[in-house]
Amino acid sequence: MLNTNIIHTPTGREEAWRFTPLAKLKGLHDGTAVIGQAHSLVSKQLPAGATFNRVASSNHATNSDDAIVQRVVGDSTIAQLTIDGEITDPIIIGRTAIKDAEYSRVQVLVKKFAKATLIFENTGNSLIAEDIEIALEPGSNLTFVTLQEFDADAVYAARHHAIVDKDATFKSITVTIGGSLVRILPTVEFKAPGGDVDLQGVYFASAGQHLEHRLHVDHLVPNAKSRVNYKGVLAGDSARTVWFGDVFIRAAAEGTDTYELNRNLLLTDGARADSVPNLEIETGEIVGAGHASTTGRFDDEQLFYLMSRGIKIDDARRLVVRGFFNEIIGQINNEEIEERLMNHIDGELEKVGK
Repeated sequence: MLNTNIIHTPTGREEAWRFTPLAKLKGLHDGTAVIGQAHSLVSKQLPAGATFNRVASSNHATNSDDAIVQRVVGDSTIAQLTIDGEITDPIIIGRTAIKDAEYSRVQVLVKKFAKATLIFENTGNSLIAEDIEIALEPGSNLTFVTLQEFDADAVYAARHHAIVDKDATFKSITVTIGGSLVRILPTVEFKAPGGDVDLQGVYFASAGQHLEHRLHVDHLVPNAKSRVNYKGVLAGDSARTVWFGDVFIRAAAEGTDTYELNRNLLLTDGARADSVPNLEIETGEIVGAGHASTTGRFDDEQLFYLMSRGIKIDDARRLVVRGFFNEIIGQINNEEIEERLMNHIDGELEKVGK
C-alpha cells in the first residue's frame, strides 16, 4: 500500500498527466479545491439484496499512485454498497446537488455467486474526485454502468477499480457525454483464475470538452479473459479525447485471452483524438493477445447512400452516429436510459450543424 501522506502533485510533465489540462481540474489534483462537508451519492433504486450506507474509516491507504485517488482515500467517510443474491432489478445510485467540491470514496462488495446490475448516474454541475472499488467474490457476476451526463462546467476525475476473484464475471459500460473535463481510470486486477472481464465504453466530446479514459487491465493469474471496446465521437473546435488502453500480462498469467479496441469518429475540423493501445506481455503461454485503434472522419459513402434515399444530411449524420454507438449503449438493457442517452447525443449533434 502507498502512504497517502506523501502525495506528489502532478505538473503535467508526467506521462500519466501530459494530456490532461490541469487548470481545468479546478484544484482536485493539488489539494486547493474547497471540499464541502456533504456527500452527494444517494440510492435512487435499492432492490432487496442490496444495502447502501456510509461508514467512518481510518484507512488512508491505496494501491494507486494517481494523485487524485490518493487524495480521495484521505477522506474519513466511505459509501458502502453490498450486493447479495441474484437481483433482477437494477440498483441505481444517483447524486444530489452540493455547493463545494467532493472527494467521494465508494466500496462495492459483490458477494459469492451474487448477480446484479449496478448503475451510477452522474449529473449536475459538480466538482468531484472519486474512487470506486468493486470487489467481486468467487462466482459473482456484476454489470456496472456508469453514466457521465454532467452539466457543461462539471469536472469529474475518478478511478473505477475492479478486483475479480475466481470465476467471477465483470462487465462495465462507461458512457461519457457531459462535463467540461472528465478523466476516468477504469482498472482491473484478477485475483484468481477463471475471471472474465468486458470493458465497454462510449464518449462524445463537443467543443471545448476534454474527455479522458485510461484503462489498465492487470492479468496477474492464469486463465483469465478480458475484452476492451471503446468508441468515441468528436465534434466542434477544441473537442479533445484521450484514450489509453494498457493490458499487462504477467509471467504467471499463462492461458490469458485478451483483446482491446478503440475507434474514434471525427465530425469536424479542430477536434483531436489521441488513442494509445498497449500490451505488455511477460509470458508466451497465452491463448491470445491483441489490440487495434482507428481514428477517422465520417464515411462519405454511408452519408451519400442515406442522402440518395432522400434523408437530409443532419438526419443521415445522426443515424450513422446512433448506429456507431448503439453496439455498446444497447447493452445497458434499460430502454428508458438508452433512449435518454441517445436523445442527449442527438442534442449534441444538432449543435454541430449550427
